[in-house]
Amino acid sequence: MSDIQMARIPSGRVTMHDARRRTRRTVDLDSFEIGVYPVTEEQLAEVLGVAARHPDRPASDLSWLRAVHLCNAASEWEGLDPAYTFDGEDVSWHVDSDGYRLPTEAEWEYACRAGSTGPHYGPLADIAWTAADGVAAPQPVGGKHPNLNGLFDTLGNVWEWCWDLLDPARYDDYRVFRGGGYADDAWSVRASVRRGGAPRMHHEDVGVRLARGGFDTIGAAQGWSAAADEERAFESGASPSGWTPRRKR
Repeated sequence: MSDIQMARIPSGRVTMHDARRRTRRTVDLDSFEIGVYPVTEEQLAEVLGVAARHPDRPASDLSWLRAVHLCNAASEWEGLDPAYTFDGEDVSWHVDSDGYRLPTEAEWEYACRAGSTGPHYGPLADIAWTAADGVAAPQPVGGKHPNLNGLFDTLGNVWEWCWDLLDPARYDDYRVFRGGGYADDAWSVRASVRRGGAPRMHHEDVGVRLARGGFDTIGAAQGWSAAADEERAFESGASPSGWTPRRKR
């Protein structure tokens, strides 16, 4: 498999803001690793045996379920313990595993911000492929400037799947993706913007960046908690205008 370059992100703290739910939370993070680049078409092709039309572009049109299967396949390729187990389409994260996995939403934002507090870690034209560039497809990774963590394309180019549920009270099993894409304007291409979709959903501007790091906890790590997900699933409230309502099982 083509080398997955990883950057070590030091421990720290990030404050996250959900504008739709009007909530803020501060998360303390242990050190972890995250990909310098989003997974490319070439890397996806090697691991999952699919065609790569544009090897240097970020792999996109990728569902959340396929992304977690990719994580396990990459782990097995390198002889690491897989991070996930499956019961049909129900996925469990073994937080003590050292295998490849999706970043938690808090890890993703902390790594993307790289110490910055504004919506972007630099001038958007210099760091992100967006609608302002007028491109019609994802662009080869690494074509814009990195952030201070040495990460490329965390903003723009393609959105990136995270582990976390978007809002289980309203959107059931929808998962978060972050970062904005090549067709999005500056309002969407920000470090704090949250979007999401169903686990089988796939779009040409949604891809994935891998993470690694195991933790000595059960059912909780790096800002995510299974118990908190369950608690939020019973919260009430009307769905925001323009968003798909929670699907009934």
